[in-house]
Amino acid sequence: INKAVVDRIIRVDHAGEYGANRIYAGQMAVLGRSSVGPIIQQMWNQEKAHLKKFNELMVAYRVRPTVLLPFWNVAGFVLGAGSALLGKKGAMACTVAVEESISNHYNNQIRTLVEEDPEKYKELLQTIKQFRDDELEHHDIGLEHDAEAAPLYSVLKTAIQLGCKAAIFLSERI
Repeated sequence: INKAVVDRIIRVDHAGEYGANRIYAGQMAVLGRSSVGPIIQQMWNQEKAHLKKFNELMVAYRVRPTVLLPFWNVAGFVLGAGSALLGKKGAMACTVAVEESISNHYNNQIRTLVEEDPEKYKELLQTIKQFRDDELEHHDIGLEHDAEAAPLYSVLKTAIQLGCKAAIFLSERI
């Protein structure tokens, strides 16, 4: 296997799933007892399973985590809680922005691994494809729950997606 490619993919995906867990934790801290709480909890449960799998892959492939995890811990929670303070629509706008970014990121990784050797990376490809599909489902749930009606939706979405791009860039490398 191409160790450098696999290390970068597992490191950044672990960081992303860690950040997603912190975002949903922040949203649950604010909206957990509201009508949208069970929906957020359902998405969070899937993210917990994703993080568990990437924790296992980090051990199996001997990949070190990004040194930025303490930062993503705080930033993720603040983003989740902050978006939830805008109400259900704000939380769902955050979900749409993040999950769209992550789905696109996973698609790029799938292309990279297929170009490398799809047979060699079969298990990793299956994992990433499944998680991408879960993220797309979360994206659609956000849209179904009025994400686009959030105050300043397009500004909020663009800002969050720029943050996601920066987090991906940094977590792949550091």
